[in-house]
Amino acid sequence: MTETTADSAHAPDALASVLADAPFVRLVATDDGDALAAAGTLARALRERGVPFQVRVARDPVPDADGDDVAVVLGADRGPRAVPGARRPASTTAFAAARKLGVEPDPVVALAGVVAAGSVPGTDGSGDALEAAERAGLVSRRPGVAVPTADLADGIAASTLLRTPYSGDVEATRAAIAALDLPAGLDEDDHRRLASLVAVDVAAAEGASARSASAVERALRPYALDADAAPFETVGGYADVLEALAREEPGTGVALALATDPGDDLRTAAVDAWRSHGTAAHRAIDAATTGRYDGCLVARVDAPASVLPTVARVVRDFRSPEPVAVVLDESSGRIAVAATEDREIGDACRSAAREAGGEGWGDGTRGGLAVDGDPTDALAALRGAL
Repeated sequence: MTETTADSAHAPDALASVLADAPFVRLVATDDGDALAAAGTLARALRERGVPFQVRVARDPVPDADGDDVAVVLGADRGPRAVPGARRPASTTAFAAARKLGVEPDPVVALAGVVAAGSVPGTDGSGDALEAAERAGLVSRRPGVAVPTADLADGIAASTLLRTPYSGDVEATRAAIAALDLPAGLDEDDHRRLASLVAVDVAAAEGASARSASAVERALRPYALDADAAPFETVGGYADVLEALAREEPGTGVALALATDPGDDLRTAAVDAWRSHGTAAHRAIDAATTGRYDGCLVARVDAPASVLPTVARVVRDFRSPEPVAVVLDESSGRIAVAATEDREIGDACRSAAREAGGEGWGDGTRGGLAVDGDPTDALAALRGAL
């Protein structure tokens, strides 16, 4: 297939024309916030059009069409109707495809997907979504920190968009914020002071990489959400929740992405899962032992399998002086990898897994593998493949 043909197959109008007349659509999203937001955006459009559908999340998705069903993979370039997230966030393509279906999609969900993909609202094809959100009065940019909760200490402590000396510890975070002597109701100057504190603490933290100062910018100057129209405080906070749910509780993540009006129970479940996920990730990093190799930093941790990809991303952004972060949990035989750019990480993980007798998965910038028993041989094979 030529590049032109591939681009045409991934175009929003081509996707919409297929979905409009489909008897049944199976949406399969990779386990990340961008793909989850894309799945929710398309699923809502299909629901409004009266097209039956199913949504599921998989770490290494493949098209699973049956008969005349239409299968769409979101977040990976798999199958003729894939919506990959490599060149631009999958959520922006889904937003455009939903419009082609004659539906006005929720721009906030799409923008959350954009941030989860590591992008910034208004860039990488998300200009239409940002314009729609601003026109409807759903978002407004202000100084401060992107968190999902009204409790700033809770939000900053569990956030995986940043890494401070007090990340993972809500009481230590509360003490750091208390030193600013902020009022109960924050104005722009108060939010600015808070953002400055976080930015300095991220960059000055012990072991912080040179990359951390720029990585934290994604968590600053957030797009605040209309409290009456969104379940979370900011777009970035929404993104952090979706990213956590995609790995921690994908069923809850799908329900959240599909809900036009999430109730208190769903929001509480989502925040609880996000908080648990983020706290576990930061505590794993606190206790990690690291080794630097040519081209990668290896962090040995003890953490649940669902947390390892998040740990790899946070280590990559805030701790690794190398472009690739490898996180290893010897007790479970699992490895997660995150890179700053496309280094064919998924292929490297699959190759290493075959050599070590396990299973590998991933895409250009992230991946993982699992083996039975000691993963030392898998780690050596992976380093050779990177």
